[in-house]
Amino acid sequence: MNYRLIIKQLGMLVLVLSAIVLGIWVWSSIALGFGGDGVPSLLYAAGTSTLIGIALYLFGNFGKSEHGTGSMGRREALLLVSSSWLVGAIVAALPFLFWGRMSENEQHPFYSIIDCFFEAMSGLTTTGATILTDISTVPDPLLFWRAMIQWLGGIGIVVLFVAVLPSLGVGGKKLFKVEAPGPEPEGVRPHIRETARILWLIYVCLTGIEIVAYKIAGMEWFDASCHALTTLATGGFSTHNASTGAFNSRSIDIITIIFMVLAGANFGLYYAAVKGKLKVIWKDPEFRFYIFLLTAGSVVVIFSLLGSGQPVVSTTGATEQATIGEVVTQGVFTVVSQQTTTGFATADFNTWPFVAKGVILMLMFVGGCAGSTGGGIKVIRIWVAFKVMLSELERAFRPSVVRPLKVGKTAIDPELKLATIAYVLGVIVLFTIGSGTIMMLESGNPECDLATAATASVATICTVGPGLAKVGAIENYAWFTDISKLFLCVLMAIGRLEIFAVLVLFVPRFWRST
Repeated sequence: MNYRLIIKQLGMLVLVLSAIVLGIWVWSSIALGFGGDGVPSLLYAAGTSTLIGIALYLFGNFGKSEHGTGSMGRREALLLVSSSWLVGAIVAALPFLFWGRMSENEQHPFYSIIDCFFEAMSGLTTTGATILTDISTVPDPLLFWRAMIQWLGGIGIVVLFVAVLPSLGVGGKKLFKVEAPGPEPEGVRPHIRETARILWLIYVCLTGIEIVAYKIAGMEWFDASCHALTTLATGGFSTHNASTGAFNSRSIDIITIIFMVLAGANFGLYYAAVKGKLKVIWKDPEFRFYIFLLTAGSVVVIFSLLGSGQPVVSTTGATEQATIGEVVTQGVFTVVSQQTTTGFATADFNTWPFVAKGVILMLMFVGGCAGSTGGGIKVIRIWVAFKVMLSELERAFRPSVVRPLKVGKTAIDPELKLATIAYVLGVIVLFTIGSGTIMMLESGNPECDLATAATASVATICTVGPGLAKVGAIENYAWFTDISKLFLCVLMAIGRLEIFAVLVLFVPRFWRST
């Protein structure tokens, strides 16, 4: 294992994050003055992380490893990706921690190292689970950094790493294939750095368009920027306790729905579209199935809400008998938000009928498309697993029939079938273990019932954020014990990196020299 190469690249990653923190400090200093609330904490965090980055880089660059300058093999790529999220979360937590300790308010969540790390890991993994009980107590510079880390985590810190640090060379492709969520994205070619740059350009352009759209719809520039950053990342961090429901605007809800749908689709399709292959978008079977699931889920939820006749509770706490238009908007918004794993909310869906909550929970497992910023199992895996199930069903009564299994025009080879079934099974097993572990860790806490533990497990593994019961749309994760929060951080990292990229580190043979 070429540890020095890994440490060197981690140092460069930390320096990139430090530069971004420093940039936000400059903006905050201009806007609020050098002594503005939260501004000094950014400077201290940037200075500390810069020293850490330099130390890691120099240590990794000092002398030669057993492989010489070394190339990045599969094992190095796996270790670097996993450790990048850990180190990145530590760096991302520093501004929160410095501000919390400087404010000397021991009751504020950011006074706790564990809470700061939880918020940072939730941000980088685009989970959106928060320990903040009152977001209004956090100064704007830190709210912007909080949104920024989700934006960075959205398409992947490591993809940015590959795009701006060409020294990785061939290793860059290995990193991209490990980090990119889901099966290999459509449109990714051997020139991985160029591909990564184009994907980031698309990402930046969509973010800019959404910021302008939000501003036109009535948001202030700050709110528009923060919510655009977290929408494209399918992260869901908001600048308000009531999430996007605080704006009480139909136009803002519709804009958010549109961009959540775009963020949950395969960015490789946008890459192909930039290359002039516009028809590939609708021809893609995963994209069509993605739209079908969103549409079908929305219809079921809307009819469930209309059939129940119960009043709708908004995230602001207001209860009213909503009109058909409001029910449709809130139903579609919630379905899209939960399936794309964004986690924004306009209504307290914990009060909704059983059928509506059941659909939402199932879609949380599904998640977005492969190559999107969303989490979950991924639409393509669900589609492949469904096709495999139908194939095996036919084999039960027609064992002599040999029929090739296809998704669209592409035949599914046995290796992909096995990998898909293994992944779906892995999520289910991890979800079960996670639910049981949370129940045990919180056994003395009467607030942690089965619904809370189970949905907290799926909400972190699938990087959704809000679940049901005590982790619902208007709740938070602050009441969990520290050990539970650390365990949930592990679930976030495992879910964001698609399970096996992290779990492989616990296999003893992974660490043995070959």
